[in-house]
Amino acid sequence: MQKILILTLTLIFACGFASGAKKVSKPAVGLHDVKITTIDGEKSYIGDYKGKVLLVVNVASQCGLTKQYKQLEAVHRKYKGKGFTVLGFPCNDFGGQEPGGNEEIKKFCKSRFDVTFPMFDKVVVKKGPKQHELYSRLTGDKGAFPGNVEWNFGKFLIGRDGTPIKRFKPGQQPDSPEVIASIKKAIEQK
Repeated sequence: MQKILILTLTLIFACGFASGAKKVSKPAVGLHDVKITTIDGEKSYIGDYKGKVLLVVNVASQCGLTKQYKQLEAVHRKYKGKGFTVLGFPCNDFGGQEPGGNEEIKKFCKSRFDVTFPMFDKVVVKKGPKQHELYSRLTGDKGAFPGNVEWNFGKFLIGRDGTPIKRFKPGQQPDSPEVIASIKKAIEQK
């Protein structure tokens, strides 16, 4: 009798969990609701670029990788008509290589590299209390690609729906075959 009672309770317990159990999956990390500020001080959202494929890049003016601005601009111009844009986020987190203010950064980008892609207010990309929400959602413990940005010119490819697709290391050239193939693939997905 005791064995039957234990077996019955075990079945009831198991069935109760099975019927009420929900599959737990990692939610998609959408970015459209993230607040950003343009380099001109205007409030905005990543969602203002909804429907476009984005390449989010933390940039700096005094870095050995600064020459990537030229490649970023070329890729931006080549694919902008297909629903793609680069978003530049200056940061001073690595070696103090972006010490200037927004006006100085904007002037540098225009005069040296004729940058036409959208640029934004200087942000903190490293983990910590001052880390910008965009980078927290990209690289935080529960982010799309956990782990700190390693240096200036880290790149994140974002789909048309605001979902992060891929992460590229700072040294990965913006016009490398891997980056271009990933951009084209994302553009093709409607």
